[in-house]
Amino acid sequence: MIYCRFQEAPIDINEITQKVGKDSDGAVVIFTGQARNQTGEKEVTRLEYQIYQEMAEKELEKILRDASAKWNLTDCVVIHRFGKVLPGQVSIIIGVSSPHRDEAYSSSRYIIDTIKKTVPVWKKEFYRDGSSWITKGS
Repeated sequence: MIYCRFQEAPIDINEITQKVGKDSDGAVVIFTGQARNQTGEKEVTRLEYQIYQEMAEKELEKILRDASAKWNLTDCVVIHRFGKVLPGQVSIIIGVSSPHRDEAYSSSRYIIDTIKKTVPVWKKEFYRDGSSWITKGS
């Protein structure tokens, strides 16, 4: 199964664990990326993600199809937040399952790295004394 979406509401981690993995899988890898409260010396008070939704959905689905073709994946699921995300909240979750762990780990890493490079999502960090846009790959 390939499944992806963008949402403004907080991510329910249990939803992913219920969607990923079959009896034939030897590996299920769940990756969560969460907002941190510190960047260098600055305290982060919140993040805001903006997306170009139509293009982002197409690109994200392409990444998942590519990963599924390159590795022997049973399930490949991604949910990405947009809007305001507070420190400690999950901003992205990736779930992959495969008969073998090497494929699950490798594909999960490929998916997050490719999302950061190619999906039209922009992140802005807010601090007590201002804000700044974060460049791709951060």
